[in-house]
Amino acid sequence: MSALPPAVSVIMPVLNEERHLRNSVQHILEQEYDGEMEVVIALGPSTDRTDEIAAELVRETAHDERARVHTVPNPTGRTPAALNAAIKASKHPVVVRVDGHGMLSSNYISTAVRLLEETGAQNVGGVMHAEGENDWEDAVAAAMTSKIGVGNAAFHTGGQAGPAETVYLGVFRRDALEQQGGYNEEFIRAQDWELNFRIREAGGGIWFSPELRVQYRPRPSVRALAKQYKDYGRWRHVVARYHSGSINLRYLAPPTAVCVIAASIVVGIALTPWAFLVPAAYLVAIAAGSVPAGKGLPLKSRLQIPLALATMHMSWGYGFLTSPRSLARKVIASRRPAARPVDA
Repeated sequence: MSALPPAVSVIMPVLNEERHLRNSVQHILEQEYDGEMEVVIALGPSTDRTDEIAAELVRETAHDERARVHTVPNPTGRTPAALNAAIKASKHPVVVRVDGHGMLSSNYISTAVRLLEETGAQNVGGVMHAEGENDWEDAVAAAMTSKIGVGNAAFHTGGQAGPAETVYLGVFRRDALEQQGGYNEEFIRAQDWELNFRIREAGGGIWFSPELRVQYRPRPSVRALAKQYKDYGRWRHVVARYHSGSINLRYLAPPTAVCVIAASIVVGIALTPWAFLVPAAYLVAIAAGSVPAGKGLPLKSRLQIPLALATMHMSWGYGFLTSPRSLARKVIASRRPAARPVDA
């Protein structure tokens, strides 16, 4: 008789997730996995029914010997603090990160555990499979899974299995998390990229596989999408300052586009209208790129893809350019002397 697979701890940082939390946890509890599981939900200061739904899930699984749900508080509401609290409260040798609006495919955990064994990696992850629930969210999902939207980021667009800089969410060996001291709580955003960078710098492997898929619900409005991508750009610049050599040309494309378009508009107003050809060319490019990205979607969704693309590009670029140096100084100062673990 073969041994059971390793027990797994699923950690979830949640804040105002009443819309998706129950469904997300249900996707975990229904995994095709023979090993023991626990789900640890780190509860931020939500203003909706998130805490009530989490308490219901705890009661409903209290007598389940295979997969129980329990909660820990995260009074700061910040994602990295929630993740560290959940890691500390969990106990199993494999740690699976899931967001409160992420839906795991049915064989996600079994596939990830197999890949950890086959590859020897410290962290494995796959595709952030964005799916909307209305026309706008469908447009954002199409933008987020297209190369014109996010470049060659495999965890957005798919690709061949292999070593990666980072992956979406991640399934970790606990000892790798403990070696690094968990997530750096100074990084309100980009904490996944930053942790994976440290794991790679320590000689560990990060492995991407398209076999792993997590359904992701896009932001429900232009304003929410703009804030999300502005924060992404802002904190990705902090990572670049904190870890020299961690930036590449893909990350410089949005801020470059913002600078060029802004300069062209100024020149167009002050000197010559010919300069307006630059922003016009950008609009034509994203309109053309939205055609293949929107294949199969309703007309209302396809028409909104250029808006989603422009919002993502410009917000990320603006966030990167306006990222204050004080953030990086705060992060670096909090970690001196050199590169100690987060909880050291």
